Amino acid sequence: MLLRLLAAALAGGLALVVFPAPGGAEDALTALRRTGTLGSQPSPASEPPDSRLGEMRAPQAAGWGGIDEKAPIPTEPRVAGLPFLQELVNAAPAGTVLKLKPGRYSGPVVVNKTLTIDGGGEVTVDGGGKGTVFVLEAKAAVLRGLHLTNSGVSHDSDDACLNVRGDRNVVENLRIDNCLFGIDLKQSNDNVVRGNRIRSKPFDLGTRGDSLRLWYSHRNLIADNTIEDSRDMVAWYSNENRYLNNVARRSRYSIHFMFAADNLVEGNRFYDNAVGVNVMYSGGGAIRNNLFSHANGPTGMAVGFKEASNVLVEGNEIIYCAVGVGLDMSPFEPDSTITIRGNRIAYNGIGVSFLSDKQGTLIERNVFEGNLTQVAMGDSGSANRNVWRGNYWDDYQSFDRNGDNVGDRPHELYAYTDQVWMQVPYARFFRNAPMMETLDFLERLAPFSTPVMLLRDEQPVFRKSPETSKRLVQ
Repeated sequence: MLLRLLAAALAGGLALVVFPAPGGAEDALTALRRTGTLGSQPSPASEPPDSRLGEMRAPQAAGWGGIDEKAPIPTEPRVAGLPFLQELVNAAPAGTVLKLKPGRYSGPVVVNKTLTIDGGGEVTVDGGGKGTVFVLEAKAAVLRGLHLTNSGVSHDSDDACLNVRGDRNVVENLRIDNCLFGIDLKQSNDNVVRGNRIRSKPFDLGTRGDSLRLWYSHRNLIADNTIEDSRDMVAWYSNENRYLNNVARRSRYSIHFMFAADNLVEGNRFYDNAVGVNVMYSGGGAIRNNLFSHANGPTGMAVGFKEASNVLVEGNEIIYCAVGVGLDMSPFEPDSTITIRGNRIAYNGIGVSFLSDKQGTLIERNVFEGNLTQVAMGDSGSANRNVWRGNYWDDYQSFDRNGDNVGDRPHELYAYTDQVWMQVPYARFFRNAPMMETLDFLERLAPFSTPVMLLRDEQPVFRKSPETSKRLVQ
């Protein structure tokens, strides 16, 4: 009864200063969906649904900007007074190397043959502020050492610095800036996108284009790229891609998977983004050995899952984020698992957040330290139906009398007055206020109502490994 009265009082008090969204409060993932992150993009009718996605099917119709239309060869430059690069491309025989002289060239450019174009880091291609700057509509071509800049600003036509529409190409060491979209791959497989620096136009976050976008593109290598001040890096219906050793700063989604199976995200560093990696309606793959730092704000989250299944989250450093790992109806498929193993989840607002009382998550051998709240529930349930095993908890209270580095008692985490802010989202405004801290302390001494056991770790680690403390943020 006390909790109900307190929840009502807090919600009523906040109504004076906060205007709730229609239909009640929304969680972080709902807010991201509302702000335009999600969409329903069509799947080509010729491609059957991927069985790895189980019942998670792609939408049935529509297209993203002229997939089946060949790009016409440009006949006029967009920037007067500059050499027209298309003329040099037209003159170069297929299978040769086009080594460009340093300087500025005018776009647009379409390459529709196997060709190596090398700018040596001293060539700029200017799109003239209209349309897409460069289109690579070839197989086994190489694009290297160019500065692509000044695309148009239309989201309808996906104005970009570089469109890739072919297989087995290499795109490396490009500098891309002042473009709405950076690199856009559509139905392009087995490409290498490596060592590029990508920055969007200086628009508000939601109206920037995506830095790197894959659409029905499989088995591509995305490695050693630096992405700053863009919107999202996205993969729609794209399977078995590898994202290795990239750096992303000050964007919305570092990587956003939609209907995408068996992708690997490893060795990346994500700083100051709204969300690190978000996996939605997707199956398989791994998020391994990455650094997530300062994913803050009302939607801040290092790793998020929405109706995803069979994903491994292992060996990551997740620090200073609003939410470390967030799970919404995940794992989604029957008899599937989300595995969270061997991560350091430290100094976050919430370590692991469950938006529903759903089983199927394995949480083992992680380090939980310095989090404001270790585990939170989005409803009145608990996370105790999931498997918690061998984690280190900095708030564990017991001994290790036999010295085997396993606590003598299980670690049990209960929700006392904490239930108020979990059940009434607007009460989070008062979280850790002196009144709430006092009530929580009194309830732990003499509970007025039965507390909810959020989790039980049967074999908590007593001392964390010294190697864990040596991890540094670079």
